[in-house]
Amino acid sequence: MKYSKSIVSSKQLKKVGWITLFWILVSFLQYSNGYATLLYFDFDFGEVNRNEFLLGSLITGLTAGIMGGSFIVFFWERWLRTKSYRKSLFYIWVTFTFIYFLVTILSQFYIHSVVLNQPVFNPEVSNNVMNDVKSVANIYGYFFWMFVVLISLIALLVNDKYGPGVFADFLMGKYFHPKREARIFMFLDLRSSTTIAENLGEEKYFDFLKEVYADITPAILHTEGEVYQYVGDEVVISWKPNIGQRNFNVINCFFRIEEYLQQKSAYYQNKYHGNQPQFKAGIHLGNVMAGEIGVIKREIAYSGDVLNTTARIQGKCNELGVNILLSEYLIEFLTPLSSVFEPVSMGSYPLRGKQSQVQLFTLQA
Repeated sequence: MKYSKSIVSSKQLKKVGWITLFWILVSFLQYSNGYATLLYFDFDFGEVNRNEFLLGSLITGLTAGIMGGSFIVFFWERWLRTKSYRKSLFYIWVTFTFIYFLVTILSQFYIHSVVLNQPVFNPEVSNNVMNDVKSVANIYGYFFWMFVVLISLIALLVNDKYGPGVFADFLMGKYFHPKREARIFMFLDLRSSTTIAENLGEEKYFDFLKEVYADITPAILHTEGEVYQYVGDEVVISWKPNIGQRNFNVINCFFRIEEYLQQKSAYYQNKYHGNQPQFKAGIHLGNVMAGEIGVIKREIAYSGDVLNTTARIQGKCNELGVNILLSEYLIEFLTPLSSVFEPVSMGSYPLRGKQSQVQLFTLQA
């Protein structure tokens, strides 16, 4: 089964779309505020077509959103993660200034062309545009939109911090009071991590983990998973049951990760002295208590037997010589699997902390 990483592009395009909608709304509010101020002072609009100004304002928001949103998503976010903040902020300021004045000039040409009823490149239109660009109002607009850009960047970074879907729940206060809910958990553990760390040394091993986590992210996004925790060389991924069940997301996630890492096998072996990343996984379904915890650093935390059991299931992978193990409860929940994956029973085993044995399954794609 072949997978692609196209989900990253679709997620990024979705971000651009949301930024564009937000900036169009900001442009509309700017127009409404200016219009209301003129009405308050009994401004005589005369033959001025207010709808044309509204259209120009919306076009400004649309153009700025597409251009600025694309820069934020495809460049600025990455610069903030890979470069020093001083260098990143300088690059962001330069590109923002270029985009702002480009969008301003284009929109002003449109507005003055309509107001004067003259062709875009008429000298009078050009003079009016240059006067507007140098005006105090435009300088105010420059700093206003710089603030909007910073708010957009911060919102995206905070969303990434909590994970897709989690930040919205956090803002809505969904977990302000602890609540019981069903969750599917996958515990991913890097094989031979101790040996790899000893071979590479601390600094090189950190770079190794950083690259591995970046490379498995598309698989997690594509299968709509939420990263609950990074714990050293282990990743804990979570799904709401209906999302994890849909298209067998919880299983596809693991096999996508395997395939993505295999595609970069030569890269890892060349850069990291023959060390190829490979994960083992335990997956289980059960109820947890979910809620916000912390005082100076708040986060949404899960607690419950399902977490301990999933960790124990993952711990059986080495003993049974497989890369993936699922509990019988999850297999029953995901049934039927036979059309895509073939469950293979590995027998029933006592798990530490469990009174009864749990039947475990591995999968063949």
